[in-house]
Amino acid sequence: MIRMTALFRYILCLWLLLGLVTSGGTTGFAQAGTDKMDAVLVVDVSNSMSESDKNGVSLEAMKMFVDMTSAQGNKIGVVAYTDKIEREKALVNVNSEQDKKDIKAFIDSLQKGAYTDIAVGVGEAVKILEDGHDQAHSPIIVLLADGNNYLNKASSRTQQKSDQELAAAVKTAKDKGYPIYTIGLNADGKLNRAPLQQISAETGGAFFETSTADSLPQILSEIFAKHAKVKVVPVQNFTSNGQFQEVPISIPNGSVLEANISITSGKAVELKLFDPTGKELTIPSNDILLSRSRTYSLLKLVQPAQGEWKLQVKGADRDRINVNLIFNYDVGLEMEPLPSKTYKAGDVIPIKAALSTNGQPVSPELYKKMKAKLIVQDMSSKQTSEIDLTNTGSGFEGSYTIPAASRYEIKVRAEETSFYRETKPVTVDASQGGGKATSPQPPASSHTEESSPFPWTAVIVGAVGLILVAAGAIYLLSAWKKANKGFTGQVAIEIVDEDTGEKSSPQYKKLSAFKGKVKLHQLLQLAPEFQETEKVVFLPGKNDTLLIENRSGCRIEKAGRVLDASKGKELKKNDRIKISLTSVNKSVYVDYIV
Repeated sequence: MIRMTALFRYILCLWLLLGLVTSGGTTGFAQAGTDKMDAVLVVDVSNSMSESDKNGVSLEAMKMFVDMTSAQGNKIGVVAYTDKIEREKALVNVNSEQDKKDIKAFIDSLQKGAYTDIAVGVGEAVKILEDGHDQAHSPIIVLLADGNNYLNKASSRTQQKSDQELAAAVKTAKDKGYPIYTIGLNADGKLNRAPLQQISAETGGAFFETSTADSLPQILSEIFAKHAKVKVVPVQNFTSNGQFQEVPISIPNGSVLEANISITSGKAVELKLFDPTGKELTIPSNDILLSRSRTYSLLKLVQPAQGEWKLQVKGADRDRINVNLIFNYDVGLEMEPLPSKTYKAGDVIPIKAALSTNGQPVSPELYKKMKAKLIVQDMSSKQTSEIDLTNTGSGFEGSYTIPAASRYEIKVRAEETSFYRETKPVTVDASQGGGKATSPQPPASSHTEESSPFPWTAVIVGAVGLILVAAGAIYLLSAWKKANKGFTGQVAIEIVDEDTGEKSSPQYKKLSAFKGKVKLHQLLQLAPEFQETEKVVFLPGKNDTLLIENRSGCRIEKAGRVLDASKGKELKKNDRIKISLTSVNKSVYVDYIV
Protein backbone atom coordinates (compact mmCIF):
# COMPACT_ATOMS: atom_id res chain seq x y z
CA MET A 1 0.00 0.00 0.00
CA ILE A 2 1.27 3.51 -0.83
CA ARG A 3 2.53 5.39 2.24
CA MET A 4 0.32 8.44 2.90
CA THR A 5 3.18 10.98 2.78
CA ALA A 6 4.14 9.71 -0.64
CA LEU A 7 0.49 9.73 -1.72
CA PHE A 8 0.06 13.37 -0.74
CA ARG A 9 3.20 14.33 -2.66
CA TYR A 10 2.01 12.37 -5.66
CA ILE A 11 -1.40 14.06 -5.69
CA LEU A 12 0.20 17.48 -5.21
CA CYS A 13 2.40 16.97 -8.25
CA LEU A 14 -0.60 15.89 -10.32
CA TRP A 15 -2.62 18.90 -9.22
CA LEU A 16 0.24 21.22 -10.12
CA LEU A 17 0.52 19.69 -13.60
CA LEU A 18 -3.23 19.80 -14.16
CA GLY A 19 -3.26 23.38 -12.92
CA LEU A 20 -0.83 24.26 -15.72
CA VAL A 21 -3.17 22.72 -18.26
CA THR A 22 -6.18 24.73 -17.12
CA SER A 23 -4.58 28.09 -16.34
CA GLY A 24 -4.13 30.80 -18.92
CA GLY A 25 -1.52 33.51 -19.30
CA THR A 26 -1.84 37.05 -18.05
CA THR A 27 -1.80 40.19 -20.12
CA GLY A 28 1.14 41.65 -18.26
CA PHE A 29 -0.85 42.88 -15.26
CA ALA A 30 -0.45 41.47 -11.77
CA GLN A 31 -3.36 39.35 -10.59
CA ALA A 32 -6.02 41.45 -8.91
CA GLY A 33 -7.06 40.63 -5.38
CA THR A 34 -10.63 40.56 -4.11
CA ASP A 35 -12.38 43.07 -1.87
CA LYS A 36 -13.11 40.57 0.89
CA MET A 37 -12.55 41.78 4.42
CA ASP A 38 -11.53 40.51 7.83
CA ALA A 39 -13.53 42.65 10.25
CA VAL A 40 -13.40 42.75 14.06
CA LEU A 41 -16.30 44.51 15.79
CA VAL A 42 -15.37 45.84 19.24
CA VAL A 43 -17.94 47.08 21.74
CA ASP A 44 -17.80 48.47 25.27
CA VAL A 45 -20.32 46.50 27.38
CA SER A 46 -19.67 48.22 30.69
CA ASN A 47 -22.55 49.41 32.86
CA SER A 48 -21.86 53.03 31.86
CA MET A 49 -23.10 52.17 28.38
CA SER A 50 -26.61 51.93 29.83
CA GLU A 51 -26.53 55.73 29.79
CA SER A 52 -24.22 56.58 26.87
CA ASP A 53 -25.95 53.95 24.71
CA LYS A 54 -29.40 53.81 26.26
CA ASN A 55 -30.98 53.11 22.87
CA GLY A 56 -28.80 50.07 22.17
CA VAL A 57 -27.19 51.71 19.13
CA SER A 58 -23.95 49.73 19.49
CA LEU A 59 -25.55 46.31 19.10
CA GLU A 60 -27.75 47.51 16.23
CA ALA A 61 -24.70 48.97 14.49
CA MET A 62 -22.75 45.74 14.74
CA LYS A 63 -25.66 43.69 13.41
CA MET A 64 -26.16 46.12 10.56
CA PHE A 65 -22.45 45.92 9.72
CA VAL A 66 -22.76 42.13 9.53
CA ASP A 67 -25.78 42.43 7.23
CA MET A 68 -24.05 44.93 4.93
CA THR A 69 -21.00 42.74 4.29
CA SER A 70 -20.99 40.53 1.20
CA ALA A 71 -23.07 37.38 1.39
CA GLN A 72 -19.96 35.20 1.09
CA GLY A 73 -16.21 35.30 1.54
CA ASN A 74 -15.66 37.63 4.51
CA LYS A 75 -14.52 36.85 8.04
CA ILE A 76 -15.98 38.58 11.09
CA GLY A 77 -14.95 38.56 14.75
CA VAL A 78 -16.52 40.19 17.82
CA VAL A 79 -14.96 41.53 21.03
CA ALA A 80 -17.07 42.62 24.03
CA TYR A 81 -15.01 44.24 26.80
CA THR A 82 -15.24 45.98 30.15
CA ASP A 83 -11.94 46.07 32.05
CA LYS A 84 -11.48 42.52 30.75
CA ILE A 85 -12.71 40.53 27.80
CA GLU A 86 -16.28 39.52 28.61
CA ARG A 87 -17.04 37.57 25.44
CA GLU A 88 -15.35 37.25 22.09
CA LYS A 89 -15.65 35.42 18.82
CA ALA A 90 -12.53 34.87 16.74
CA LEU A 91 -12.63 35.55 13.01
CA VAL A 92 -15.15 33.14 11.49
CA ASN A 93 -15.91 32.60 7.82
CA VAL A 94 -19.21 34.07 6.64
CA ASN A 95 -20.51 32.08 3.69
CA SER A 96 -24.27 32.03 4.25
CA GLU A 97 -27.15 33.94 5.78
CA GLN A 98 -27.14 31.40 8.62
CA ASP A 99 -23.54 32.37 9.42
CA LYS A 100 -24.70 35.98 9.71
CA LYS A 101 -27.63 34.98 11.92
CA ASP A 102 -25.24 33.10 14.22
CA ILE A 103 -23.03 36.17 14.63
CA LYS A 104 -26.02 38.46 15.23
CA ALA A 105 -27.38 36.02 17.82
CA PHE A 106 -23.99 36.13 19.54
CA ILE A 107 -24.16 39.95 19.56
CA ASP A 108 -27.67 39.88 21.05
CA SER A 109 -26.43 37.58 23.85
CA LEU A 110 -23.82 40.07 25.13
CA GLN A 111 -24.32 41.20 28.72
CA LYS A 112 -22.94 44.17 30.61
CA GLY A 113 -20.34 44.19 33.37
CA ALA A 114 -18.58 46.60 35.70
CA TYR A 115 -15.68 48.94 34.83
CA THR A 116 -14.19 49.99 31.48
CA ASP A 117 -10.71 49.85 29.96
CA ILE A 118 -10.60 50.74 26.27
CA ALA A 119 -7.05 49.41 25.91
CA VAL A 120 -8.32 45.89 26.64
CA GLY A 121 -10.82 45.93 23.77
CA VAL A 122 -8.54 47.52 21.19
CA GLY A 123 -5.61 45.29 22.16
CA GLU A 124 -7.67 42.12 21.82
CA ALA A 125 -9.05 43.17 18.41
CA VAL A 126 -5.51 43.71 17.13
CA LYS A 127 -4.48 40.27 18.45
CA ILE A 128 -7.43 38.61 16.71
CA LEU A 129 -6.34 40.09 13.37
CA GLU A 130 -2.72 39.13 14.02
CA ASP A 131 -3.79 35.54 14.70
CA GLY A 132 -6.37 35.05 11.95
CA HIS A 133 -6.02 37.73 9.27
CA ASP A 134 -5.98 36.40 5.70
CA GLN A 135 -3.41 38.41 3.72
CA ALA A 136 -5.70 38.28 0.68
CA HIS A 137 -8.40 40.08 2.69
CA SER A 138 -8.67 43.71 3.74
CA PRO A 139 -8.47 44.13 7.57
CA ILE A 140 -10.72 46.52 9.50
CA ILE A 141 -11.64 47.18 13.14
CA VAL A 142 -14.85 48.98 14.12
CA LEU A 143 -14.91 50.25 17.72
CA LEU A 144 -18.13 51.38 19.43
CA ALA A 145 -17.61 53.13 22.78
CA ASP A 146 -18.15 56.34 24.74
CA GLY A 147 -14.39 56.88 25.05
CA ASN A 148 -14.39 56.88 28.85
CA ASN A 149 -12.34 54.62 31.13
CA TYR A 150 -13.62 53.52 34.54
CA LEU A 151 -10.97 51.41 36.22
CA ASN A 152 -11.42 49.19 39.27
CA LYS A 153 -9.79 51.07 42.16
CA ALA A 154 -9.33 47.80 44.05
CA SER A 155 -7.04 46.51 41.30
CA SER A 156 -3.47 47.52 40.51
CA ARG A 157 -4.52 48.85 37.12
CA THR A 158 -3.67 52.53 36.54
CA GLN A 159 -4.70 54.99 33.84
CA GLN A 160 -1.04 55.34 32.89
CA LYS A 161 -0.75 51.60 32.31
CA SER A 162 -3.96 51.59 30.27
CA ASP A 163 -2.72 54.51 28.15
CA GLN A 164 0.58 52.72 27.50
CA GLU A 165 -1.16 49.53 26.37
CA LEU A 166 -3.60 51.46 24.19
CA ALA A 167 -0.73 53.34 22.53
CA ALA A 168 1.08 50.06 21.87
CA ALA A 169 -2.03 48.44 20.35
CA VAL A 170 -2.68 51.48 18.14
CA LYS A 171 0.94 51.49 16.97
CA THR A 172 0.69 47.81 16.05
CA ALA A 173 -2.53 48.47 14.15
CA LYS A 174 -0.88 51.34 12.30
CA ASP A 175 2.26 49.34 11.47
CA LYS A 176 0.28 46.35 10.21
CA GLY A 177 -2.27 48.37 8.24
CA TYR A 178 -5.33 47.72 10.46
CA PRO A 179 -7.53 50.85 10.17
CA ILE A 180 -9.73 51.42 13.22
CA TYR A 181 -13.07 53.17 12.67
CA THR A 182 -14.53 54.56 15.88
CA ILE A 183 -18.20 55.31 16.56
CA GLY A 184 -18.67 57.50 19.63
CA LEU A 185 -21.92 56.88 21.51
CA ASN A 186 -23.28 60.03 23.11
CA ALA A 187 -26.84 59.51 24.33
CA ASP A 188 -25.98 61.04 27.73
CA GLY A 189 -23.83 63.90 26.40
CA LYS A 190 -20.69 62.56 28.14
CA LEU A 191 -18.81 61.30 25.09
CA ASN A 192 -15.02 61.53 25.42
CA ARG A 193 -14.12 62.21 21.80
CA ALA A 194 -10.36 62.71 22.12
CA PRO A 195 -9.19 59.08 22.47
CA LEU A 196 -11.59 57.82 19.79
CA GLN A 197 -10.52 60.54 17.36
CA GLN A 198 -6.86 59.83 18.03
CA ILE A 199 -7.26 56.06 17.54
CA SER A 200 -8.94 56.50 14.15
CA ALA A 201 -6.58 59.26 12.99
CA GLU A 202 -3.41 57.32 13.79
CA THR A 203 -4.58 54.10 12.11
CA GLY A 204 -6.11 55.59 8.95
CA GLY A 205 -9.71 55.03 9.98
CA ALA A 206 -12.38 57.65 10.70
CA PHE A 207 -14.35 58.94 13.71
CA PHE A 208 -18.15 59.18 13.84
CA GLU A 209 -20.56 60.28 16.54
CA THR A 210 -24.18 59.31 17.18
CA SER A 211 -26.79 59.17 19.92
CA THR A 212 -29.60 57.44 18.00
CA ALA A 213 -29.97 54.64 15.50
CA ASP A 214 -31.26 57.06 12.82
CA SER A 215 -27.74 57.94 11.66
CA LEU A 216 -26.46 54.35 11.61
CA PRO A 217 -27.04 53.67 7.90
CA GLN A 218 -25.17 56.80 6.89
CA ILE A 219 -22.29 56.08 9.31
CA LEU A 220 -21.92 52.48 8.23
CA SER A 221 -22.26 53.43 4.58
CA GLU A 222 -19.42 55.93 4.99
CA ILE A 223 -17.26 53.31 6.73
CA PHE A 224 -17.92 50.87 3.90
CA ALA A 225 -17.31 53.57 1.32
CA LYS A 226 -13.94 54.54 2.75
CA HIS A 227 -12.77 51.00 3.41
CA ALA A 228 -14.10 49.27 0.29
CA LYS A 229 -13.34 52.25 -1.99
CA VAL A 230 -16.93 52.78 -3.05
CA LYS A 231 -19.18 55.82 -2.93
CA VAL A 232 -22.43 56.36 -1.09
CA VAL A 233 -25.12 56.86 -3.72
CA PRO A 234 -27.68 59.53 -2.71
CA VAL A 235 -31.23 58.18 -2.35
CA GLN A 236 -34.36 60.22 -1.68
CA ASN A 237 -35.54 60.30 1.94
CA PHE A 238 -39.17 61.12 2.71
CA THR A 239 -41.98 61.28 5.23
CA SER A 240 -44.42 58.41 4.92
CA ASN A 241 -48.07 59.07 4.01
CA GLY A 242 -49.19 55.61 5.09
CA GLN A 243 -49.28 54.34 1.47
CA PHE A 244 -46.68 52.70 -0.77
CA GLN A 245 -44.24 55.35 -2.00
CA GLU A 246 -41.77 54.79 -4.82
CA VAL A 247 -38.00 55.10 -4.48
CA PRO A 248 -35.93 54.74 -7.70
CA ILE A 249 -32.87 52.50 -7.41
CA SER A 250 -30.36 52.74 -10.27
CA ILE A 251 -27.91 49.88 -10.86
CA PRO A 252 -25.16 51.62 -12.88
CA ASN A 253 -23.42 48.66 -14.48
CA GLY A 254 -23.26 44.88 -14.74
CA SER A 255 -20.27 44.53 -12.39
CA VAL A 256 -22.20 45.30 -9.20
CA LEU A 257 -21.70 42.30 -6.92
CA GLU A 258 -24.33 43.40 -4.39
CA ALA A 259 -26.56 46.42 -3.86
CA ASN A 260 -27.30 47.18 -0.19
CA ILE A 261 -30.48 49.19 0.42
CA SER A 262 -30.92 50.15 4.08
CA ILE A 263 -34.25 51.50 5.31
CA THR A 264 -34.58 53.02 8.78
CA SER A 265 -37.85 54.17 10.31
CA GLY A 266 -39.58 54.49 13.64
CA LYS A 267 -41.91 51.59 12.88
CA ALA A 268 -41.82 48.52 10.65
CA VAL A 269 -42.24 49.05 6.92
CA GLU A 270 -43.64 46.99 4.04
CA LEU A 271 -41.53 46.60 0.90
CA LYS A 272 -42.13 45.82 -2.77
CA LEU A 273 -39.41 45.54 -5.42
CA PHE A 274 -39.60 45.72 -9.24
CA ASP A 275 -36.74 44.89 -11.62
CA PRO A 276 -35.89 46.96 -14.75
CA THR A 277 -38.48 45.02 -16.80
CA GLY A 278 -41.23 46.05 -14.37
CA LYS A 279 -41.62 42.57 -12.89
CA GLU A 280 -42.41 42.43 -9.17
CA LEU A 281 -39.95 40.18 -7.34
CA THR A 282 -40.46 38.04 -4.26
CA ILE A 283 -38.91 39.35 -1.04
CA PRO A 284 -36.95 37.46 0.17
CA SER A 285 -35.72 35.04 -2.52
CA ASN A 286 -32.43 33.50 -3.64
CA ASP A 287 -31.02 36.75 -5.04
CA ILE A 288 -32.94 39.18 -2.83
CA LEU A 289 -32.00 38.93 0.84
CA LEU A 290 -33.89 40.72 3.59
CA SER A 291 -32.60 41.36 7.10
CA ARG A 292 -34.66 43.08 9.76
CA SER A 293 -33.80 44.40 13.17
CA ARG A 294 -35.39 46.65 15.75
CA THR A 295 -34.33 49.83 13.96
CA TYR A 296 -33.70 48.94 10.34
CA SER A 297 -34.47 46.76 7.33
CA LEU A 298 -31.70 45.89 4.89
CA LEU A 299 -32.42 44.67 1.38
CA LYS A 300 -29.47 43.06 -0.43
CA LEU A 301 -29.70 42.51 -4.19
CA VAL A 302 -27.18 39.87 -5.29
CA GLN A 303 -25.69 40.48 -8.77
CA PRO A 304 -28.60 42.73 -9.80
CA ALA A 305 -29.25 43.46 -13.46
CA GLN A 306 -28.13 46.84 -14.75
CA GLY A 307 -30.94 49.36 -15.13
CA GLU A 308 -33.62 51.28 -13.27
CA TRP A 309 -35.23 49.35 -10.40
CA LYS A 310 -38.16 50.52 -8.32
CA LEU A 311 -38.51 50.08 -4.56
CA GLN A 312 -41.87 50.76 -2.95
CA VAL A 313 -41.95 51.48 0.79
CA LYS A 314 -45.04 51.67 2.97
CA GLY A 315 -44.50 53.09 6.44
CA ALA A 316 -46.64 54.42 9.25
CA ASP A 317 -48.29 57.75 8.53
CA ARG A 318 -45.88 60.70 9.12
CA ASP A 319 -43.01 58.37 9.96
CA ARG A 320 -39.64 59.57 8.66
CA ILE A 321 -38.15 57.04 6.21
CA ASN A 322 -34.42 57.15 5.49
CA VAL A 323 -33.02 55.11 2.59
CA ASN A 324 -29.31 54.59 1.86
CA LEU A 325 -27.70 52.73 -1.03
CA ILE A 326 -24.20 51.35 -1.31
CA PHE A 327 -22.71 48.80 -3.69
CA ASN A 328 -20.25 45.97 -3.14
CA TYR A 329 -17.85 45.44 -6.04
CA ASP A 330 -15.47 42.54 -6.55
CA VAL A 331 -13.22 44.59 -8.80
CA GLY A 332 -9.55 45.47 -8.45
CA LEU A 333 -7.30 47.97 -10.26
CA GLU A 334 -3.78 46.88 -11.16
CA MET A 335 -0.96 48.85 -12.71
CA GLU A 336 1.32 47.14 -15.19
CA PRO A 337 4.81 46.61 -13.68
CA LEU A 338 7.20 49.38 -14.67
CA PRO A 339 10.29 48.59 -16.74
CA SER A 340 13.14 47.42 -14.54
CA LYS A 341 15.83 50.01 -15.30
CA THR A 342 17.80 52.83 -13.76
CA TYR A 343 15.81 56.08 -13.79
CA LYS A 344 16.96 59.70 -14.02
CA ALA A 345 15.45 63.14 -14.52
CA GLY A 346 13.88 63.51 -17.96
CA ASP A 347 12.99 59.83 -18.37
CA VAL A 348 9.48 59.12 -19.65
CA ILE A 349 7.66 56.28 -17.81
CA PRO A 350 4.78 54.56 -19.66
CA ILE A 351 1.74 54.00 -17.45
CA LYS A 352 -0.88 51.30 -17.99
CA ALA A 353 -3.58 50.07 -15.62
CA ALA A 354 -6.72 47.94 -15.92
CA LEU A 355 -9.66 46.67 -13.89
CA SER A 356 -10.04 42.96 -13.20
CA THR A 357 -12.13 40.49 -11.23
CA ASN A 358 -10.39 37.40 -9.87
CA GLY A 359 -7.57 37.97 -12.33
CA GLN A 360 -9.89 38.27 -15.33
CA PRO A 361 -10.58 41.45 -17.36
CA VAL A 362 -13.90 43.16 -16.61
CA SER A 363 -16.55 43.93 -19.20
CA PRO A 364 -15.72 46.98 -21.38
CA GLU A 365 -19.11 48.34 -20.31
CA LEU A 366 -17.69 49.11 -16.85
CA TYR A 367 -15.18 51.57 -18.36
CA LYS A 368 -17.79 53.75 -20.08
CA LYS A 369 -18.20 56.33 -17.32
CA MET A 370 -14.82 55.94 -15.64
CA LYS A 371 -12.04 58.48 -15.41
CA ALA A 372 -8.51 57.81 -14.21
CA LYS A 373 -5.52 59.83 -13.14
CA LEU A 374 -1.94 59.20 -12.15
CA ILE A 375 -1.16 60.51 -8.65
CA VAL A 376 2.50 61.33 -8.02
CA GLN A 377 4.08 62.38 -4.74
CA ASP A 378 7.62 63.73 -4.51
CA MET A 379 8.86 61.91 -1.42
CA SER A 380 11.34 64.69 -0.61
CA SER A 381 9.11 67.76 -0.89
CA LYS A 382 5.83 65.86 -0.18
CA GLN A 383 4.22 67.76 -3.05
CA THR A 384 1.56 65.88 -5.01
CA SER A 385 0.64 66.23 -8.67
CA GLU A 386 -2.04 64.57 -10.81
CA ILE A 387 -2.02 63.63 -14.49
CA ASP A 388 -5.14 62.60 -16.42
CA LEU A 389 -4.94 59.19 -18.11
CA THR A 390 -6.66 58.10 -21.31
CA ASN A 391 -9.54 55.65 -21.06
CA THR A 392 -8.97 53.14 -23.88
CA GLY A 393 -12.19 51.23 -23.25
CA SER A 394 -10.27 48.29 -21.78
CA GLY A 395 -7.84 50.10 -19.51
CA PHE A 396 -6.08 53.38 -18.79
CA GLU A 397 -2.89 54.66 -20.41
CA GLY A 398 -0.57 57.64 -20.16
CA SER A 399 2.98 58.58 -19.28
CA TYR A 400 4.98 60.45 -16.67
CA THR A 401 8.14 62.46 -17.28
CA ILE A 402 10.46 62.54 -14.26
CA PRO A 403 10.95 66.28 -13.57
CA ALA A 404 14.01 66.19 -11.29
CA ALA A 405 16.39 63.95 -9.40
CA SER A 406 14.29 62.65 -6.49
CA ARG A 407 12.27 59.69 -5.27
CA TYR A 408 8.62 59.47 -6.30
CA GLU A 409 5.62 57.42 -5.22
CA ILE A 410 3.09 56.86 -8.00
CA LYS A 411 -0.32 55.21 -8.16
CA VAL A 412 -3.36 55.18 -10.43
CA ARG A 413 -6.86 56.12 -9.24
CA ALA A 414 -9.91 55.28 -11.37
CA GLU A 415 -13.45 56.28 -10.41
CA GLU A 416 -17.04 56.66 -11.49
CA THR A 417 -20.21 57.69 -9.68
CA SER A 418 -20.56 54.61 -7.45
CA PHE A 419 -17.03 53.42 -6.71
CA TYR A 420 -13.32 54.07 -7.10
CA ARG A 421 -10.18 51.97 -7.01
CA GLU A 422 -6.50 52.73 -6.47
CA THR A 423 -3.46 50.66 -7.39
CA LYS A 424 -0.78 49.78 -4.91
CA PRO A 425 1.79 52.61 -4.76
CA VAL A 426 5.04 52.15 -6.67
CA THR A 427 8.31 53.88 -5.72
CA VAL A 428 10.52 55.25 -8.51
CA ASP A 429 14.04 56.21 -7.39
CA ALA A 430 15.47 58.85 -9.72
CA SER A 431 17.67 60.49 -7.09
CA GLN A 432 21.35 61.17 -7.61
CA GLY A 433 22.96 57.90 -8.59
CA GLY A 434 19.67 56.64 -9.95
CA GLY A 435 17.68 53.58 -8.95
CA LYS A 436 15.04 51.16 -10.10
CA ALA A 437 11.28 51.10 -9.71
CA THR A 438 9.99 49.07 -6.80
CA SER A 439 6.60 47.78 -7.89
CA PRO A 440 4.37 44.76 -7.28
CA GLN A 441 5.50 41.98 -9.60
CA PRO A 442 3.30 39.33 -11.20
CA PRO A 443 3.18 35.95 -9.44
CA ALA A 444 5.96 33.55 -10.39
CA SER A 445 3.47 31.36 -12.24
CA SER A 446 2.33 34.26 -14.43
CA HIS A 447 4.04 35.42 -17.60
CA THR A 448 3.75 38.53 -19.75
CA GLU A 449 3.31 38.81 -23.44
CA GLU A 450 7.12 38.70 -23.86
CA SER A 451 7.46 35.43 -21.93
CA SER A 452 8.32 32.25 -23.77
CA PRO A 453 5.20 30.18 -24.46
CA PHE A 454 4.65 27.09 -22.36
CA PRO A 455 4.74 23.80 -24.35
CA TRP A 456 1.00 23.21 -23.96
CA THR A 457 0.86 20.44 -26.61
CA ALA A 458 3.22 18.18 -24.67
CA VAL A 459 1.26 18.69 -21.49
CA ILE A 460 -2.17 18.15 -23.04
CA VAL A 461 -1.04 14.83 -24.60
CA GLY A 462 -0.61 13.39 -21.13
CA ALA A 463 -3.50 15.25 -19.52
CA VAL A 464 -6.06 12.46 -19.86
CA GLY A 465 -3.70 9.95 -18.30
CA LEU A 466 -2.88 12.32 -15.49
CA ILE A 467 -6.55 12.92 -14.77
CA LEU A 468 -7.19 9.18 -14.52
CA VAL A 469 -4.23 8.69 -12.20
CA ALA A 470 -5.30 11.69 -10.12
CA ALA A 471 -8.83 10.29 -9.84
CA GLY A 472 -7.42 7.01 -8.53
CA ALA A 473 -5.20 8.82 -6.07
CA ILE A 474 -8.08 10.95 -4.83
CA TYR A 475 -10.19 7.81 -4.39
CA LEU A 476 -7.44 6.28 -2.23
CA LEU A 477 -7.20 9.50 -0.26
CA SER A 478 -10.96 9.54 0.31
CA ALA A 479 -10.89 5.97 1.59
CA TRP A 480 -7.98 6.77 3.90
CA LYS A 481 -9.72 9.87 5.30
CA LYS A 482 -12.83 7.86 6.14
CA ALA A 483 -10.71 5.42 8.12
CA ASN A 484 -8.79 8.20 9.91
CA LYS A 485 -11.43 10.86 10.55
CA GLY A 486 -10.06 14.05 12.04
CA PHE A 487 -11.49 17.18 13.60
CA THR A 488 -12.47 20.42 11.89
CA GLY A 489 -12.35 23.92 13.33
CA GLN A 490 -11.04 25.08 16.67
CA VAL A 491 -12.15 25.83 20.22
CA ALA A 492 -11.75 28.99 22.27
CA ILE A 493 -11.14 28.27 25.96
CA GLU A 494 -11.60 30.70 28.87
CA ILE A 495 -11.07 29.90 32.54
CA VAL A 496 -13.04 31.79 35.20
CA ASP A 497 -12.13 31.91 38.88
CA GLU A 498 -15.55 31.75 40.57
CA ASP A 499 -14.17 33.23 43.82
CA THR A 500 -12.71 36.41 42.30
CA GLY A 501 -14.56 36.61 39.00
CA GLU A 502 -11.25 36.91 37.13
CA LYS A 503 -11.31 35.54 33.60
CA SER A 504 -8.35 34.42 31.52
CA SER A 505 -7.79 35.68 28.00
CA PRO A 506 -9.29 33.26 25.43
CA GLN A 507 -6.89 30.58 24.22
CA TYR A 508 -7.52 29.22 20.71
CA LYS A 509 -6.77 25.54 20.14
CA LYS A 510 -6.87 24.13 16.62
CA LEU A 511 -8.34 20.64 16.61
CA SER A 512 -6.88 19.57 13.27
CA ALA A 513 -3.72 18.31 15.00
CA PHE A 514 -5.69 15.58 16.75
CA LYS A 515 -7.10 12.33 15.35
CA GLY A 516 -9.84 10.20 16.86
CA LYS A 517 -10.26 12.06 20.14
CA VAL A 518 -8.72 14.69 22.42
CA LYS A 519 -9.07 15.17 26.19
CA LEU A 520 -9.94 18.55 27.65
CA HIS A 521 -6.96 18.09 29.97
CA GLN A 522 -4.69 18.09 26.91
CA LEU A 523 -6.21 21.34 25.66
CA LEU A 524 -5.62 22.84 29.11
CA GLN A 525 -1.92 21.93 28.70
CA LEU A 526 -2.12 19.17 31.34
CA ALA A 527 -2.24 21.65 34.24
CA PRO A 528 -2.33 19.61 37.52
CA GLU A 529 -5.23 21.57 39.04
CA PHE A 530 -7.41 20.52 36.08
CA GLN A 531 -6.60 16.80 36.34
CA GLU A 532 -10.29 15.87 36.58
CA THR A 533 -10.82 17.09 33.00
CA GLU A 534 -8.86 14.02 31.89
CA LYS A 535 -12.25 12.31 31.63
CA VAL A 536 -13.88 15.05 29.52
CA VAL A 537 -13.30 13.96 25.93
CA PHE A 538 -13.98 15.54 22.53
CA LEU A 539 -14.53 13.43 19.39
CA PRO A 540 -15.12 14.45 15.75
CA GLY A 541 -18.78 14.38 14.77
CA LYS A 542 -20.65 14.35 11.48
CA ASN A 543 -21.10 17.42 9.28
CA ASP A 544 -18.50 19.57 11.06
CA THR A 545 -19.88 18.94 14.54
CA LEU A 546 -18.06 18.10 17.75
CA LEU A 547 -19.03 15.41 20.28
CA ILE A 548 -18.33 15.77 23.98
CA GLU A 549 -18.33 12.86 26.44
CA ASN A 550 -18.25 13.53 30.17
CA ARG A 551 -17.18 10.68 32.44
CA SER A 552 -15.92 12.98 35.17
CA GLY A 553 -17.59 14.66 38.11
CA CYS A 554 -17.66 17.98 36.28
CA ARG A 555 -20.97 19.61 35.47
CA ILE A 556 -21.53 20.74 31.87
CA GLU A 557 -24.05 23.46 31.00
CA LYS A 558 -25.24 24.86 27.69
CA ALA A 559 -27.43 27.98 27.59
CA GLY A 560 -27.95 27.62 31.36
CA ARG A 561 -29.16 24.01 31.15
CA VAL A 562 -27.24 21.03 32.47
CA LEU A 563 -26.17 18.56 29.76
CA ASP A 564 -26.03 14.83 30.39
CA ALA A 565 -23.00 14.07 28.24
CA SER A 566 -22.16 10.72 29.78
CA LYS A 567 -23.00 9.04 26.47
CA GLY A 568 -21.98 11.97 24.29
CA LYS A 569 -23.60 15.23 23.20
CA GLU A 570 -23.26 17.05 19.90
CA LEU A 571 -21.88 20.57 19.74
CA LYS A 572 -22.54 22.65 16.63
CA LYS A 573 -20.80 25.69 15.23
CA ASN A 574 -20.72 28.62 17.69
CA ASP A 575 -22.09 26.52 20.58
CA ARG A 576 -20.75 27.62 23.99
CA ILE A 577 -20.60 25.35 27.03
CA LYS A 578 -19.61 25.87 30.65
CA ILE A 579 -17.73 23.11 32.49
CA SER A 580 -17.78 23.53 36.29
CA LEU A 581 -14.94 21.78 38.10
CA THR A 582 -15.22 20.09 41.50
CA SER A 583 -11.60 20.04 42.70
CA VAL A 584 -11.19 23.83 42.39
CA ASN A 585 -13.78 26.61 42.30
CA LYS A 586 -13.20 27.37 38.65
CA SER A 587 -15.15 27.00 35.41
CA VAL A 588 -13.97 26.35 31.89
CA TYR A 589 -15.88 27.96 29.01
CA VAL A 590 -15.50 26.35 25.59
CA ASP A 591 -16.68 27.89 22.29
CA TYR A 592 -16.70 25.62 19.23
CA ILE A 593 -15.64 27.55 16.12
CA VAL A 594 -15.70 26.06 12.62
